[in-house]
Amino acid sequence: MTPLFSRRGSGRTGLATLICGALAAGGLTAAGVAALAPGAASASSHREAPLISGTPQYDNTDLYAFVSPDKPDTTTIVADWIPFEEPAGGPNFYTFADDAQYDIHVDNNGDAQGELLFRYTFKTHTKNGNTFLYNTGPVTSLDDPDLNVTQTYDIDLIRLKNQHVVSDTKLADDVPVAPSDVGKASMPDYGKLRAQAVYRTAGGAATFAGQADDPFFADLRVFDLLYGGNLSEVGRDTLKGYNVNTIALQVPNDLIRESAGQPVVGVWSTTQRRNAQGSWTQVSRLGNPLVNEVVNPQKDKDRFNASQPWYDAQFLKNVTNPELPKLIESIYKIKAPAEPRNDLVDVFLKGVKGLNQPPNVRPSEELRLNTSVKPSAHPKRLGVLDGDNAGFPNGRRLTDDVIDEALQVVEGELVGSKNDLGDAVDKNDKGFEKYFPYVAEPASGSRGPLARGTTAGTDVRSQLGDALRPADSSGGSGSGDTVLIAASAASGAAGILLIGTAVGWWRRRIRRPY
Repeated sequence: MTPLFSRRGSGRTGLATLICGALAAGGLTAAGVAALAPGAASASSHREAPLISGTPQYDNTDLYAFVSPDKPDTTTIVADWIPFEEPAGGPNFYTFADDAQYDIHVDNNGDAQGELLFRYTFKTHTKNGNTFLYNTGPVTSLDDPDLNVTQTYDIDLIRLKNQHVVSDTKLADDVPVAPSDVGKASMPDYGKLRAQAVYRTAGGAATFAGQADDPFFADLRVFDLLYGGNLSEVGRDTLKGYNVNTIALQVPNDLIRESAGQPVVGVWSTTQRRNAQGSWTQVSRLGNPLVNEVVNPQKDKDRFNASQPWYDAQFLKNVTNPELPKLIESIYKIKAPAEPRNDLVDVFLKGVKGLNQPPNVRPSEELRLNTSVKPSAHPKRLGVLDGDNAGFPNGRRLTDDVIDEALQVVEGELVGSKNDLGDAVDKNDKGFEKYFPYVAEPASGSRGPLARGTTAGTDVRSQLGDALRPADSSGGSGSGDTVLIAASAASGAAGILLIGTAVGWWRRRIRRPY
């Protein structure tokens, strides 16, 4: 097991050099952001706030923005919702909410206000309400009549100025959503279904909505007193095997830039839900990873989710005087860097000067991307910290190890406190795709019992016991009853498929008195 504090290379030639130069040249100080109006920030948010943890359909889990590796004249934005989707979680599986607006915001001039808003709205369709099944047979296409529950969505591009709508253009309507991957029997070629869910617009954009493997990789046992209080809880990807609902959008760089001379854009995602009075209320918000999970305290988390970037001053102290370094010092005796943490303000609220900081920037919590930085042929997981300027915090790629990067930066990597902190989870459990939508296919509902907590080699029949037996076994059913139990092995683990066909009532001879 790789320890939390193993040496990994400091990466001081990357982000540290850029930040230290900016600070030396008179970079942002706490006083420099004091004029901000009241407001908020955002984060990787797997169940990060009290209210949103109870309504997973509306819960942003992660946000990514990167120059498309195979189409560098475009930018890809990936936004995820619904944390910890158990692949076999039927019978209803996982749908986007019909009473929600899933929004992707773009600030292309650094004023902390969105100039472009891509709005996704969904509608659920059910073919047969008289069955409990999500699908009534093998599904071979998105329009297969056996796919009982389907969703479609519309995309609107809303242009704004000073938060007032200038125009509203329909980019796409009635686009099919890729379904949840119920299992191999139900969806024998899930890759085909995913391909059918990729839609390309007339303006050169591409869109996808559907289930995917959760691309966030981390050991979430950090919440058990920072990896167990003694580094005994590191090295396990807690999100392995879980899925999310993904919206992926690929757009031409020219569409989202203010001008060719100003290539930096800020991105964040939100969810709005219709309340009882019929009005829309923002219930979730996400920009940079981890902010609402480990930067904002409990008292600020729900307010954070309901706020906007142009009101981000109210949480400034959470950044300049963060709690996490103090916790690390109290548990592991590593001295916390001196406060106020102006280095963190630069990284998370302004962007790195000379890399992804727009001119005349108004400090606000956004995921900032310089769309003119070409993709790396060989991406480094620590991004800018390791000299790879195409990675986090210049946007965020799917492969960026934001846990390790955030830990090192929070512990003072940029202000002279060299460290190599990490959770010993360096990559996702599944490889990412080379082409849009890039996210990995979801874990299948029929992946087998070994996926979480079952011993390899366990006899399938011993798990079933005597309650279920093939029809021709001793003590079988009455005439006309058939039960098929098929067992198969995959990767050393037994998978079970129970299919009831021509199921009849169990018959019992009862002698009635005449």
